[in-house]
Amino acid sequence: MVTIAGFFISFYKIWWPAEVVFDEVHFGKFAGYYLNRTFYFDVHPPLGKMMFAAMSLLIGYDGHYDFAEIGESYTANNVPYVGLRALPASLNVASVALMYAIMKQSGYSTLACVLSSCMYIFDNAVVAQHRLILLDSSLIFYMLLTVYTYIRFFKLRHRSFTTSWWLWMTAAGTSMAMTLSVKMVGLFIVGAVGVAVASDLWSLLDVRNGLSLKEFGKHLTARVFGFIFVPIAVYLFWFYVHFAILNQSGPGDVYMSANFQSSLENSPITLKALDIHYYDSITLFHPATSVYLHSHDHRYPRRYDDGRIGSGGQQVVAVSEPDQNSYWKVKPTKDIPEGKRTAVRHGDTIQLEHVATGKNLLTHNVASPLTRTNQEFTVVPQGEQYNNTLFKVTLNDHSNGNVWRTHAKSVRLTAKMTPVALWTFDTEKLPEHWGFGFQEVNGKKNYMKEKSTFWTAMEIQGKNATEINLKNKNKEKPMSFLQKFMELQIRTIEHNAKLTKPHPYKSKAVDWPLMRRGISYWRDNATKEQIYMTGNIFGWRFGLVVVLLFAGVTIAQLLARQRDTHAVQNAAVRQRLFRSAGFFWLLWGFHYLPFFVMGRSLYLHHYLPALSCCYLLVGALFDLACVKGINSPTSAMHTSSNENQRSFTAMRARPTYWSYLIACAILSAQFAVFVFLAPITYGSPALTAEQISRRKILQTWDIAFAT
Repeated sequence: MVTIAGFFISFYKIWWPAEVVFDEVHFGKFAGYYLNRTFYFDVHPPLGKMMFAAMSLLIGYDGHYDFAEIGESYTANNVPYVGLRALPASLNVASVALMYAIMKQSGYSTLACVLSSCMYIFDNAVVAQHRLILLDSSLIFYMLLTVYTYIRFFKLRHRSFTTSWWLWMTAAGTSMAMTLSVKMVGLFIVGAVGVAVASDLWSLLDVRNGLSLKEFGKHLTARVFGFIFVPIAVYLFWFYVHFAILNQSGPGDVYMSANFQSSLENSPITLKALDIHYYDSITLFHPATSVYLHSHDHRYPRRYDDGRIGSGGQQVVAVSEPDQNSYWKVKPTKDIPEGKRTAVRHGDTIQLEHVATGKNLLTHNVASPLTRTNQEFTVVPQGEQYNNTLFKVTLNDHSNGNVWRTHAKSVRLTAKMTPVALWTFDTEKLPEHWGFGFQEVNGKKNYMKEKSTFWTAMEIQGKNATEINLKNKNKEKPMSFLQKFMELQIRTIEHNAKLTKPHPYKSKAVDWPLMRRGISYWRDNATKEQIYMTGNIFGWRFGLVVVLLFAGVTIAQLLARQRDTHAVQNAAVRQRLFRSAGFFWLLWGFHYLPFFVMGRSLYLHHYLPALSCCYLLVGALFDLACVKGINSPTSAMHTSSNENQRSFTAMRARPTYWSYLIACAILSAQFAVFVFLAPITYGSPALTAEQISRRKILQTWDIAFAT
């Protein structure tokens, strides 16, 4: 019955609105990239997006729409959006069933199972988030599946190494990897299960359990296989599929290294890249500020406006458009004949000659015009200040080939005599009256961690890279799967850390359990209909009380043990409380507390996995506090008469009249708040300004159209 209720709640008016809503603008287009096999970049692992691509194939969608803006019409663009939304809605229905099954397998009464499931069903945030083209529904589904399969595995601990034991352990490891393959926050379930497994192993190591060290070693090895090897294999598998499908050059190219880009079909890098040889004349481009290294027959001032003395040397600057003054000849510092084609490699020492004036690039111990702490760059005639014209070639990706190439290999040029690297910046320009508003080029100190000190050679004078590569069919040595995998992981972590831009609906983790702020997902200014993603304030705050109550009981138990007694006297109830409810509390903590130390932008929907675990804890504590007895034992017992048996007293949970009354009161409050907020959860029907204002339960809720 709860699953049927979950179906109706999840699929109710799933066709509304027939417009792009919130982050559908991102995740909708990813399905199209898979269908067209074009490479894209995203901070999340690929599984959830591949599921939308698979759904697209099933419903006949070809990925033609680009999901450009929130509010664009699906019907006008012929997008089968209902079929795409049906995937997360179906997974949400499955999550309802898993909530019930988790509670049932944990030994709780049917009443407690219904309570946890219905708290989840009638949560407005869960409904709003899990009926749109977003990843959270699949994330929570796999998270709950991990919890369910781990409980099934743990219940077989007295029948170790049986077929069922191996199957449920492998299923738990696989589900854990599937969670991580949807979003990186899947690491939280990895951490929680990891703690549970470590605790289980610690218990097995206890000599009172009767295991020899050899037998314990078998248990340890099995768990390494099930909870480390299997998850890693599954996680790698989805990335292997990801790379196999996305083999065409696409919008994600710019985030990856040139070597990665060259592994994609139809990549511009493949056609533009040429090996750079000594005596080639090249242009040097600065990717961080989109300018070219340049010199012209104009001088630095002998005296600057602030009174400093200048060198009066020929200017070296950076310009947005290259010309004949932007070519630099790469010269060796070893005896290499000009007619011999010798490639420039990582670690070589070179000179750069300004082709137009025949002078060598130089940096010396003179302050640059704008950045006094950095060194000036200029050019000098041949033979002058030789040591100051020497630069070391450092390639950014030399492990995947140590030859300097146009487009494909960026270079850092560091002076041999002074600890500086060639650099420019765009926050301040040279004065117009002598520097013509160009960018300053200088020698930057402390450059080792500064990625903006890398430059890219773009063109070799007199050579047509496209013609040469088409003629020779030149291809970069392909990257291995593991190389591509590791690069993508690093790029993802780096990009994720940069998601700190201000957003009108970002929030802080401390505000989530109190439901102090929601997110405006969609609105129609004409009809005043809107989707405002906010949780069921009763359920969220009641859940917080339960979390704190469990923490209080735990502290009471620790204090009681110091006095050689227990806070909960019944041994079976105590074990259920701290082993099962404690596991739910651990899951909540792992899915919530890490957000306090995250530097990236955070939003309310990040709390939904923790909320799901909180509702499990609500049912568990209700059962232990309001239902007489517990269902025990729940684990499978030994089948061999030769094995040591523990004495168990069979018990059954017996809900009383008060149990049903309390459960009905809790669910009535949850349902009442759900119905009250439903118009802004489903985006329909339209409300008057007065009705909208009444639903602004807290003043911190920034709901549109409220008076």
